[in-house]
Amino acid sequence: MQFAPTDIQAILLSVKVGVVATLVALPLGFLGAWLLAFGRFKGKLLLELLFNLPLTLPPVVVGYLLLLLLGSQGLLGKLLDTLGIRIIFTWKAAVIASIVVGFPLLVRSIRLAMEGINPQLLQAARSLGAKPLDTVLTVVLPLSMRGILAGSSLFFARSLGEFGATIIIAGNIPGVTQTLPLAIYDYASSPAGESTALLLCLVSILLSMGILLLHELILQRRKEA
Repeated sequence: MQFAPTDIQAILLSVKVGVVATLVALPLGFLGAWLLAFGRFKGKLLLELLFNLPLTLPPVVVGYLLLLLLGSQGLLGKLLDTLGIRIIFTWKAAVIASIVVGFPLLVRSIRLAMEGINPQLLQAARSLGAKPLDTVLTVVLPLSMRGILAGSSLFFARSLGEFGATIIIAGNIPGVTQTLPLAIYDYASSPAGESTALLLCLVSILLSMGILLLHELILQRRKEA
């Protein structure tokens, strides 16, 4: 049995969304983790709650809130319309959904790595005259690399499986916004699509296993180094 062209497009789109979402979220996740790990400011607890909120909310709720925000009548949606930028029901909306839903996993992994850094190393860098940015680039970033790799892998895998928020703000348009989970949903809803749904599930499993394997190999090499 062969995949239809729209099935191939769904697989490729899922990978594309995962890659773009990871690249966009990584610097934001690093900054968020740094604020939570080393920041001393009022409202830190509130910021932490906001970062972790998508973990507790149903993805459909997240998608609906994003729809209200980015829709044509939303606060950001009106601004984007004036700039001629369309987000809703495009693949970019799927990227945004993946970023919001997977962001807590990314921040948490990087934050745990940062909190494991010996404070004396940071104090030594400051005493030697290193500026804050230099300390981040030469001390915090290298010592947080395992957390960054772990968070990126989890985030990318989560992006591949994102369904609830994506179907709300991106829709399920074959060849346009239909990702791998949405294609599986379509086939699973059809009595004649069971075999194709199983094949797409197998592809999803293989992709996820490949990501996890690559993640473990990278971490193993870093341990040996």
